[in-house]
Amino acid sequence: MRRIDAIGISFGVFAAGGLGYLLLQGTGLDSTTAGIWTQVALVGGLIGWVATYAFRAVTQTMTYNQQLKDYEEAVLQKRFEELSPEELATLQAEIEAEKGKEGVGNGE
Repeated sequence: MRRIDAIGISFGVFAAGGLGYLLLQGTGLDSTTAGIWTQVALVGGLIGWVATYAFRAVTQTMTYNQQLKDYEEAVLQKRFEELSPEELATLQAEIEAEKGKEGVGNGE
């Protein structure tokens, strides 16, 4: 997110709070009650946003984690493409040997 985006979102939240306050006053609530309900809504929104952030952090679906995964896959793909046919055959033989060892250990 760019700095201007963060400033825009902050301004939007500030404006939404003020608009909510004015709307609640327009419905007949006194200024104190309208202020309290506006704060409740804004704090609730903040808690919701933090909850989504925490969820993305725990499930590792944040932008950084996705970029790291994409980079690792690209590096492995590039290394795989650079292997000679002999190295590919050796690698495939090693994989088959590992599969054979796993099958024996699992009672297959």
